[in-house]
Amino acid sequence: MTLADATVTLSTDAAEGHTLSASGVHAWFGSHLVLEDINLVAEANTVTALIGPSGCGKSTFIRILNRTHELVPGAQMAGEVILNDEDIYGPSSRPTVVRRHIGMVFQKPNPFPAMTIAQNVLAGPKLNKIKVTDPDELVEVSLTRAGLWREVKDRLDKPGGSLSGGQQQRLCIARSLAVHPDVLLMDEPCSALDPTSTRRIEETIGELRDLITIVIVTHNMQQAERVADHVAFFLAEENEPGRIVEQGSTAKIFEDADDPRTSDYVHGVFG
Repeated sequence: MTLADATVTLSTDAAEGHTLSASGVHAWFGSHLVLEDINLVAEANTVTALIGPSGCGKSTFIRILNRTHELVPGAQMAGEVILNDEDIYGPSSRPTVVRRHIGMVFQKPNPFPAMTIAQNVLAGPKLNKIKVTDPDELVEVSLTRAGLWREVKDRLDKPGGSLSGGQQQRLCIARSLAVHPDVLLMDEPCSALDPTSTRRIEETIGELRDLITIVIVTHNMQQAERVADHVAFFLAEENEPGRIVEQGSTAKIFEDADDPRTSDYVHGVFG
């Protein structure tokens, strides 16, 4: 399947994560350079955490990874983002297809309020004009993978907005998983949630690791240490664009960072 494909038929077979790599990525809003020379590889079936203070370009970068950055007026980028040996910004790549392969879960849960729980899960395939062989099974499998099935299986006809905040976020994860993406991006998915809901989302991330490649933006250092295999520390010095100061295994970044700024940040000296 290529990033130019327009149609596909879904079964309920498990997805398999793929490596997503960015090289030489720069980003602008108008003439303002906000990211400079970002190089990062999210290995297949791992969790990569993007950490750093507010305003250093983490959310801009994660949106570049599935071509939602270009939806902002005046936004531009340079560099390459490669998935399945294809540049997602290549001339034959279609943004809507890219976003099916590389899904996004946003900071604030955003279920479709007029749709039922089941309809929310099936909204992705419907919007992408994807044929589903067994809708009921796809709903069950997607909700199960998002850690929500047992809680909602007897009320699938209830509005998605009737769920708690944490359940709504897991419903959004299920909606993303329903199109069988190769990569799932998460932009601070727990920032609006209570500790119990946060723990359940983190458990879901751990359970999804074997099925899909995950990139998560988080300001919670304990969360990054708990869920991530690989960590990239972003920083924007005063009047400078955001850059990756250091990246490596989670243990390396938290226990033996090379750059003192990395160590200071993860241990709460600043940020």
